Amino acid sequence: MGEGHPERPDRYRVVERSLEAESFQLLARDQAPRATHEMLTRVHPEDYVKGIEAATPASGRRRLDQDTMMSAGSYEAALRSAGGAAFAIDEVMSGKVSNAFVATRPPGHHAELATTMGFCFFNNAAVAARHAQAAYGAERVAIVDFDVHHGNGTQHIFWADKSVLYASTHEMPLYPGTGARGERGEHDQIVNAPLSAGDGGDTFREAIETVIIPRIADFAPDLIIISAGFDGHYRDPLGNLQLREEDFAWATRALMRLADRRCHGRIVSLLEGGYDLLGLSRSVAAHVQALMGN
Repeated sequence: MGEGHPERPDRYRVVERSLEAESFQLLARDQAPRATHEMLTRVHPEDYVKGIEAATPASGRRRLDQDTMMSAGSYEAALRSAGGAAFAIDEVMSGKVSNAFVATRPPGHHAELATTMGFCFFNNAAVAARHAQAAYGAERVAIVDFDVHHGNGTQHIFWADKSVLYASTHEMPLYPGTGARGERGEHDQIVNAPLSAGDGGDTFREAIETVIIPRIADFAPDLIIISAGFDGHYRDPLGNLQLREEDFAWATRALMRLADRRCHGRIVSLLEGGYDLLGLSRSVAAHVQALMGN
């Protein structure tokens, strides 16, 4: 994205280093493969997918929108970010593992059907959900998004789809301006629980426990996908919430308990935001420790 941009390579580097600690040595690790054209076009129009590839500069950078730029390696990274999400679906839905964390960038939840937005090229959560449906016959998929920014792209992609429930906690008002409680989808399967600037762990936990978890439980999904953004951390420069790493661990365990009851423990978690490097590394470590059952 360029020097000084918050969506920078160091985000991935600190995540990688945090998962090199001794407590993570038993993790099964795989390199994210490239998403296939079919995986991407289950979500995005073919012209859009081809257009992203065609926009890739041979050198330097090209601006696609106000927030999103491409370098020569961006298309490859975006393919692997979406492909890693689909690969995690393969591992979880085939029963090889009960859950997976996809530590890739760029993020995806702002990507609309045919528009880049907010550092996002392809909507990784949507690619994962459609892959679960197409390849494994998942009838209902729940996507839970706790990034500080609302996942406008994910909400819009599934706005009229009763087979996918999208639930989000996020700061409001804040970019991108969507996510009001009244935005409920055509089948009442959109669940928004906005938080206010300055809110901390107690308010976040209450939203998860009293608003989001009951709706997912009633929906009875075959799989839960987490859009795991850690920019609600109190150190993060792009948000104004006061969450700590233990809040993300608590939310992870709460969703795991729900998954155990409703969908055989199946969870795929995808890295979204998180732009303070220390807050991000600590939050990812807490999240993955929880996924490991610790």
